[in-house]
Amino acid sequence: MSERNLDFDKIIDRHGTRCLKYDFAKRRGMPEDVLPLWVADMDFETSSYIQDELKNRINQGIFGYSEVQTPYFEIVRNWMEVHHNWTPEERWLVKTPGVVFALAMAVRAYTEAGDSVLIQQPVYYPFSEVISDNDREVVSNDLVLKNNTYCIDFEDFENKIVKNNIKLFLLCSPHNPTGRVWTVEELRKMGDICLKHNVIVVSDEIHQDFVFHGKHTVFANLGEKYEQNCIICTSPSKTFNLASMLISNIFIPNPELRHKFRKEVNSAGISQLSVLGLVATEAAYSKGEEWYRAMMTYIRQNLEFVRNFVNKNLPNVKMIDLEGTYLVWLDFRKTGISPEKLDEIIVHRAKLWLDSGKIFGKCGEGFQRINVACPRSILKEALERIKNALINSDYNL
Repeated sequence: MSERNLDFDKIIDRHGTRCLKYDFAKRRGMPEDVLPLWVADMDFETSSYIQDELKNRINQGIFGYSEVQTPYFEIVRNWMEVHHNWTPEERWLVKTPGVVFALAMAVRAYTEAGDSVLIQQPVYYPFSEVISDNDREVVSNDLVLKNNTYCIDFEDFENKIVKNNIKLFLLCSPHNPTGRVWTVEELRKMGDICLKHNVIVVSDEIHQDFVFHGKHTVFANLGEKYEQNCIICTSPSKTFNLASMLISNIFIPNPELRHKFRKEVNSAGISQLSVLGLVATEAAYSKGEEWYRAMMTYIRQNLEFVRNFVNKNLPNVKMIDLEGTYLVWLDFRKTGISPEKLDEIIVHRAKLWLDSGKIFGKCGEGFQRINVACPRSILKEALERIKNALINSDYNL
């Protein structure tokens, strides 16, 4: 038997499926006819093996409290070993209903109200939200754009930690939305500074399976001293398009940190997770390899398509060099369009729902994030809309 769902050009109508991406435009203040390429889920059918396992479980007809035993962990561990050369231990695992939930639990577990938490903007906007919503202060070591890629200002990184008495650092690796895949040297340098100043590292590695240049390094795989100072957040949700299954695998090697984290999860009332999420995770990591490889090939081709289109048709727009994720970061600043006007052009003239750069932090103003995990015909339509909207504006390409 072979994988059935390998037609990534297939357009699937997601309207009327309770889909956040398509069905909630009006509620989110967007025109109803907008084309959405914003939130990070794919417009692809997931692996047929995952679908089959879910159908088999549904056919049992009973959905009582469910849990997993050792085989679940072994399947997850095997994926990590094969794809990331990392061998986690079973006792490290804490399952949560999502990585953002885990970030919030870490903020609550390792800091107090009024404390400052470090992030690196422009960064996935829930990073800021889980900090401020828990009455902590957001401090950003802004990434520096140089030669069309982002790098870390390590002097500022350490200064921000010292000045603000930072106790917790939320690391995005690979980085969303800049597309950076951090090198071993960069990770170790951040890790050493954090160890020097007793800062715990929470590494969001949800995009770890999307690497097109370089190699993803699990932060805990840098060495024992780093391993004992970090929380590793993973999930099959991005890799296999399973966001609504609400399942993430969080690894915490340090027993003291793990105890504090579990206490916060327990205090939030979380015990067992959705049985369908558990089933989907096992199927994804044990049977989804063929689908995963085909999907990665398609997205790689989509990335090249965007790069060529932008270079040919949008000379004052730059696609930031992307090493990982399926989220393209477009720089519109040389068009001379203000961030506010740019949002208006994208939404109301191009009729596109993208993620405005400003929601990723002030240093994201003038950028737009576009999700390329969709059929190429949809991607082409979106890029043509941007081109035509700019041509028909009072600005030069």
